[in-house]
Amino acid sequence: MSEIFRRAVQYQSRASRTSSVVLVSIILLMKIAIEGCCHGALDAIYRHIETLEARNNYLVDLLLICGDFQAIRNHRDLQCMAVPQKYRELGDFHKYYTGEKTAPVLTIVIGGNHEASNYFWELYHGGWLAPNIYFLGHAGCIQVDGLRIAGASGIFKRNDFHQGHYEQVPYDHGSMRSIYHIREYNIRRLSLLNSPHIFLSHDWPQSIEQHGDVQGLLRRKPFFHQDVNTGNLGSPPLMGLLQTLRPQWWFSAHLHVRFEAVVYHGQLPGSEANAPLAVQNPDEIAIVDDDFDTDTTNGPSVEPRNPDEITLDEEEDNVVDAPSVCTQPSETKFLALDKCLPRRDFLEVIDIPASDSFPPSASSSRRRPRLTYDPEWLAITRAFHPYLSTSRRQAVYPDEATARAKIKEELLWVEKNVQPKTLVDDTALLPGMRDIEDCQVFVQTAPGPGSEGGETMQQPPWYTNPQTVAFCEMLEVENKINPPPS
Repeated sequence: MSEIFRRAVQYQSRASRTSSVVLVSIILLMKIAIEGCCHGALDAIYRHIETLEARNNYLVDLLLICGDFQAIRNHRDLQCMAVPQKYRELGDFHKYYTGEKTAPVLTIVIGGNHEASNYFWELYHGGWLAPNIYFLGHAGCIQVDGLRIAGASGIFKRNDFHQGHYEQVPYDHGSMRSIYHIREYNIRRLSLLNSPHIFLSHDWPQSIEQHGDVQGLLRRKPFFHQDVNTGNLGSPPLMGLLQTLRPQWWFSAHLHVRFEAVVYHGQLPGSEANAPLAVQNPDEIAIVDDDFDTDTTNGPSVEPRNPDEITLDEEEDNVVDAPSVCTQPSETKFLALDKCLPRRDFLEVIDIPASDSFPPSASSSRRRPRLTYDPEWLAITRAFHPYLSTSRRQAVYPDEATARAKIKEELLWVEKNVQPKTLVDDTALLPGMRDIEDCQVFVQTAPGPGSEGGETMQQPPWYTNPQTVAFCEMLEVENKINPPPS
């Protein structure tokens, strides 16, 4: 572990995690495991965590996975994943979905560009993919023991960025790919958050390599040279979010290499990236069948080439960065990790101070952190719900001042109608945090492998997910994602 990440654990309390104290009111550290690309290898990831726990005599509180999770429930879900036929493998997730296995540690995931996109669409607003495995949604923010964790699923492509979410099952060649392209709708919503502690993305923020050991990166990945030299590495809207939100930590995956950086906000003028980008990585598996969306208005686009990834020759870029709203100097620690393979840097365990008091783990048992909704994100969701488009056409967004005023109004609604009330000093009721499981409970919507029925080479039917129904009912908004068929 580098000096950057050694400094991050210096906040650790001297109190033992195996203390007999029932409740700790001082700030303690959460031990968080971060995984790069999962690619369906859940068994190997959980085994690796168990090995680290035994070797280092600690217990991991939380696992974060930065995309390409591949929540494949059965063979029909495979037909909704944008990879060549030879890469369509069930993986391990179906065992956790059907209850054959249970995730040993609370796991929070975002989506990448190789997913069973039909299942992630069912849970657009977030929800339980399986017991103890929670999906942040296409965009989202939650709290874990008071630690605010936000994230954005998918990758950036210029041609789809300004469109609505028009894709529906069964997906055709184009929509199977465009569905995981991040939309301006979600970037705008995320940009209105107050700074979270942690942000998860699949893509790297644009030109983030300029804030770390770029020469060391190029020695390991020499095929990045052209993109680094032209400023074409990473996602422009994500760098805009990083500069706007200024989280303490930012974790990514996608390029299948471990890389760390520190972005100093307000201290190093001129150090931020300013060029549009796309990624080439000869470590990927190039797939030359994605010719459905070529844009020539700004010249030929530069496509990712990473033979260690499954690339679909479609990742473009060119978006205006979001404006910065923070003026005080601060820093964001960035860490990208590899995919889960032997002798790869695919997982790292770090300590991060938790905001809430919590009972420490006993040496022989794992503590389950408390997972709650983030009130501000619920307010943003209500405020922007009228602009959620399920067609290609995207409605005009409100200006920032109007949006923030509406969010402030909706936050009062959330405090009144969603958050539980806590009695204080026998005189006042104050809103508290609402546990996610008070509203959303995992339910299987599709059968497991071998029970699909019909032709397994066909895409699955439309499923209405009770968790999305419950979420929309909680916020009193229309379920535009997967309403029951009329």
